[in-house]
Amino acid sequence: MLLKKRISVTYFLNLIKYDIIAIAAYAILAGTFDHSWLLKEVSIPLPVSSFVGTLLSLLLAFRTSQSYQIWWEARTIWGGIVNDSRTLIRQVQQFFPKTTEGAEKVTTFAEQQILWCYALSENLRKLPFTGIVADYVSTHKVQTNNLPNLILNKHAELLANASEEFQLDANKQVQIDSTIARLCDAMGKCERLKNTVFPRSYSVLVHFLIYVLMTLLPFGLEDKSKFVEITLTFAIPVLFIAIERTAILMQDPFENKPTDTPMTTLSRTIESNLREMMGQPSFPVQPAQPDSYYIM
Repeated sequence: MLLKKRISVTYFLNLIKYDIIAIAAYAILAGTFDHSWLLKEVSIPLPVSSFVGTLLSLLLAFRTSQSYQIWWEARTIWGGIVNDSRTLIRQVQQFFPKTTEGAEKVTTFAEQQILWCYALSENLRKLPFTGIVADYVSTHKVQTNNLPNLILNKHAELLANASEEFQLDANKQVQIDSTIARLCDAMGKCERLKNTVFPRSYSVLVHFLIYVLMTLLPFGLEDKSKFVEITLTFAIPVLFIAIERTAILMQDPFENKPTDTPMTTLSRTIESNLREMMGQPSFPVQPAQPDSYYIM
């Protein structure tokens, strides 16, 4: 996730550098030869360019709005995961007996929930498992395509065993099961956002219209200055390209990019909170490195 006070302009420009080069080349050529040779006879009414620009603005406004909605939904889902993780451990601490066996099961719940958060974040980013997740997979010889779902099954099995062993009240068991169900629902929502692709045809249409506007623009300007004409022909399409790229970045909140939902940091927050609730030594959430402009 991008930090408020440090944003890499270089990173963003690198994403649109080929478009910038193409637009700059066309702007220089069109601005240079617009008043000479055969091009001086070409004149396109400015309202035509204005119509294309207005249409493009509407399409980009919709695209940006939808992309931000996806990005914000992802952050909201993980906010719910933080809350439900705390709630789960709080419930088992209150409902399980204050015995050695009860404490062991509470600890197991906490360790599995911490593991689930890290596993879900790495599974969504399609990254190889690391840290405690890799250790768990190696130790238990886990063979599964969806480790987070397997861990939730472990939650359910542990709850069933504890209910039978401790003769839990049915209402208490339902409350814990409801929290596990909300975690499963959050996982499903994340997978939906991850696997739902924004229609490619929409992106192609927007990109095509940007280049149509770029093509028409120099032949509708009445300015006699080549420098002004080149500047406008370059600046306006680049602004639209930048808006389009911003929307594309926001529509993929689990792609291991600077604009991602900071799932690793949120998982560390959950781990710190749960260990503190268990009476174990907690640790501060790892801050962003001084030379970094985003956190994961």
